[in-house]
Amino acid sequence: MDPVQIILLLLIGYIIFTADKRSQVFPRPPVLAGIGIILAFIPFFEGLMLSETALYEIILPALLFISAYKYSVAALKKNAFVIGLLSTVSLILMVLILGGLIFWLAGLFIEMPFLHALLISAILTPTDPVSVTSILHKSMDNEKVGDIVEGESLINDGTSYVIFATLLTLVTENDSFSIGAFSGEFLYVSLGGSLIGIVCGWVVSRAVHFTHHQEYQVMLSIVMAYGIFYLAEAFGISGVLATVAAGLMLSWEFGRINREDHYRESLDHFWDVVEPTLLSLVFLLIGFTSVSYINLELLIPAVGIFILSLIVRTSVVVGTISLIPSGKRTVTGKESFLISFAGVKGTMSVVLLLLLEASGTDGIEMLTALAFMALMLSLFIQSFGVYPLARKLK
Repeated sequence: MDPVQIILLLLIGYIIFTADKRSQVFPRPPVLAGIGIILAFIPFFEGLMLSETALYEIILPALLFISAYKYSVAALKKNAFVIGLLSTVSLILMVLILGGLIFWLAGLFIEMPFLHALLISAILTPTDPVSVTSILHKSMDNEKVGDIVEGESLINDGTSYVIFATLLTLVTENDSFSIGAFSGEFLYVSLGGSLIGIVCGWVVSRAVHFTHHQEYQVMLSIVMAYGIFYLAEAFGISGVLATVAAGLMLSWEFGRINREDHYRESLDHFWDVVEPTLLSLVFLLIGFTSVSYINLELLIPAVGIFILSLIVRTSVVVGTISLIPSGKRTVTGKESFLISFAGVKGTMSVVLLLLLEASGTDGIEMLTALAFMALMLSLFIQSFGVYPLARKLK
């Protein structure tokens, strides 16, 4: 990318984030993505691209760490049962049900193997709270729903990546789907990533005490955000879950010491600048990149996949929450419906799409086109629908 192009993208991001600073009722990511679509038709921005390497290895670790580090540990503890259930058991159930329905729907239009349908399903199950959490907090009397949506997204980013990577391995190695093989690989990658993240997060929370220079503490947090991600990936376990676990562990440890503000101050200032900077670039480039994936011949099945993903998520989330014992259930039926609708697709889904494209899987063009169009429908329709739905349910 040309440096001038990057500066202009950041300027656009600055304008959008500033415009929404006071109201916080319109979703910034789809607005940025919409502008990115317009930029795709301007000759000056020719050559822009969102590569799998840049998104997965440079941008994603920072965004994961920021989300985990800034998430309220108190909110996580309060809603742990609901968040844990939605981001693990319910998510696996969604992948299987949605995959089966996509396989059935695709059979009406095109030929698609069952594992390919599961791959699309895995791509469309992670959620992105950036679009909606501030809106939920603004439109509701309490922050409970926003906290659950954000916490679920934080964990299911890692879970969905592990599911996707396991399925992609089966596809590229031409293996048949086996519950036993899938479960073993899933447990190894997910538990290993979580464990290494917790250990490294605890170590860094202790190492930060050895310096009182705030700039060095920031340097250490950068090393942790990226180092743990790459370390876990080197061992063949989930770098996504490792980074999330490390960020949560660091936040929890800071909450237990008396001088919490002293250690948080410099980190907060630095990462609060990094977050909107990266988000501006990511969603502008998502919009720009999406233009090349639009295939009008696949529009009807793509719309069908989006509708099915919304129906499946709503059914599973509402059903799961209704089965939780009343003593551990922290949300009402109306709130569970809002949590379902707030499951917007975003950055992690795009990461998985680009990883799928880089794998060279047969029939990749059709898979990526279907998934990308369904993803963009979710980003626009659900993001803009959250505020009026929240107000109506309230």
